[in-house]
Amino acid sequence: KFKVTEKSITEQGEKITMAPVVGGSPENDKFFKWTPFGSLQIGTINPDAASQFEVGKEYFLTFEKAN
Repeated sequence: KFKVTEKSITEQGEKITMAPVVGGSPENDKFFKWTPFGSLQIGTINPDAASQFEVGKEYFLTFEKAN
């Protein structure tokens, strides 16, 4: 579970920066107990895709091994 901390416009498109949640709810407290620190940056040239991410909002991220 990550929270969008920043959105910015770059020469390449829009950049979205996220960080793991660290508290604010019982669910986040439990998540943070088992999650290391870090950050995630993604970029897109698609404004519709970028508009799906709002600063301050939380998102679940799912990672699955690719074959």
